Amino acid sequence: QVQLVESGGGLVQPGGSLRLSCAASGSGFSTYAMGWYRQAPAKQRELVARISSSGSTNYVDSVKGRFTISRDNAKNTVYLQMNSLKPEDTAVYYCNAARYTSSYWGQGTQVTVSS
Repeated sequence: QVQLVESGGGLVQPGGSLRLSCAASGSGFSTYAMGWYRQAPAKQRELVARISSSGSTNYVDSVKGRFTISRDNAKNTVYLQMNSLKPEDTAVYYCNAARYTSSYWGQGTQVTVSS
């Protein structure tokens, strides 16, 4: 069992930056693939960025070059550094941990990009 707690969301102006954190409790964090997803109002949840247990990363095209996912296995934490934020990045951001058939979600953190 893995429990995930996101933090770091908030209100930011276009062009600004935020860093999201996701702290995991439970064993085996380093063996999980970790992902950040987002869901905007009236839209489906989408994968934003993912980092494998070996550190390989992939991103949705709309955030490439602006967002960076990273993990610190010693702290059981995954991060999402978001730069050059745009209004269309506004959404609830969720952390996910996945391994084999197991998948766990955090409660989400709101990110609002607005002037």
